[in-house]
Amino acid sequence: MNVHFIAIGGSAMHNLAIALHKKGFTITGSDDEIFEPSKSRLEKYGLLPTKKGWHPEIINKKIDAIILGMHAFKDNPELLKAQSLGLKIYSYPEFLYEQTSDKIRIVIGGSHGKTTITSMVMHVLKTNGIDFDYMVGANLKGFETMVSLKKETKIAVFEGDEYLSSPIDRRSKFHLYHPDIALISGIAWDHINVFPTFENYVKQFEIFADTIQKNGSLIYYKKDENLIKIAAGIRSDITAIPYGEEKSITENGITYLIEGNKKISLNIFGHHNLQNIEGARMICIKAGLTSEQFYNAIHSFKGAERRLQTLSKNESCRVFYDFAHSPSKLKATLNAVKDQFPDKKLVAVMELHTFSSLKKEFLPQYKGTMEMADEAYVFFNPMAVKQKQLIPITKKEVENGFEKKGLKVYTDAKKLFQKLLEEDWKEKNLLLMSSGTFAGTNLSEIAKKITDF
Repeated sequence: MNVHFIAIGGSAMHNLAIALHKKGFTITGSDDEIFEPSKSRLEKYGLLPTKKGWHPEIINKKIDAIILGMHAFKDNPELLKAQSLGLKIYSYPEFLYEQTSDKIRIVIGGSHGKTTITSMVMHVLKTNGIDFDYMVGANLKGFETMVSLKKETKIAVFEGDEYLSSPIDRRSKFHLYHPDIALISGIAWDHINVFPTFENYVKQFEIFADTIQKNGSLIYYKKDENLIKIAAGIRSDITAIPYGEEKSITENGITYLIEGNKKISLNIFGHHNLQNIEGARMICIKAGLTSEQFYNAIHSFKGAERRLQTLSKNESCRVFYDFAHSPSKLKATLNAVKDQFPDKKLVAVMELHTFSSLKKEFLPQYKGTMEMADEAYVFFNPMAVKQKQLIPITKKEVENGFEKKGLKVYTDAKKLFQKLLEEDWKEKNLLLMSSGTFAGTNLSEIAKKITDF
């Protein structure tokens, strides 16, 4: 098959391109800008476009499929040429389904935890010697790429994102996978640029549940009110399976699962991760594994990149980095670190980076989310606001939104991190949270400087 990627440099797009290349497809692609690590990884496989920009002259009838990324626009010249030639145009989730339509598809959705649960399931399957297709939104140890598609596999594990599929396909990505086994971890309003009301956002998860295959399963977190309603209203041919939180104890900063008379040590912690583990176990049991196989494997799971990742540590201080950006994620992450290390002060630093978080009217959603922090900082880059073509926000508006006593707001990343480096870090932990980069700051370098005292 000859496949051309429009906007090949995207995180999911370049991983899918590499996966199809490994499967034996002929791959071409284009983009107006490709950043690291996409650039180096495409170059490694000989897939990096020779020149930047869009080149409609390379679009011809020999191409079997066009895969269109979100970075492109509706008037993209290559897209217009493909449409004029009547070529088959897919979004990447649509193409993932096309490639796995004869396999058992496991899809994990939810406003938070979906990357971690997907990663857990992948780790357990791999540890138990089961090969499978997958798509996940983070780099995982032991997996070279974030997407894999093979001819001989019988199972596909996908992280199910509720965001739009492509510039010309306004359906949520997870509506296109048609899972046999689905999980929803929880619902908390996000992506307000696309889903302007909470009701509209919840509707996407209702649609997702209805896309489950006949005689399929919906696994859902049992304490989420919206999920309880969705589970109660699903088709009669779908089995609804609620899950809660694994039993555990924490000793000397290490969390142990309690399974009968056994204590199983973990490399991860927090109530949210204990819920994620239970959800992942339910998936693995439905996929044919035993609880014993699951527990033997989850013991060695070290987490997904940027999900409560330890950047650096010493006996007195740890520096964590987390992808948290929405209010629910923010609160859960702070609570997890504070619960795990109750005797240490917690310094929390959050970057407002997403479209939703940088909107003035969304800021009140953050009220009370940083209460567990002993010191709290919020950073936002005015350039990011400008690039997203949003109305500028002020430091005072951010302070009013969070309503956190003593909150310090910065718009200069250098000044923020200089302030942090000047602190005394004995018996303190630092939690950095962002879906961005803190204006290009080398966080690993900062973390090492903080713990080298």
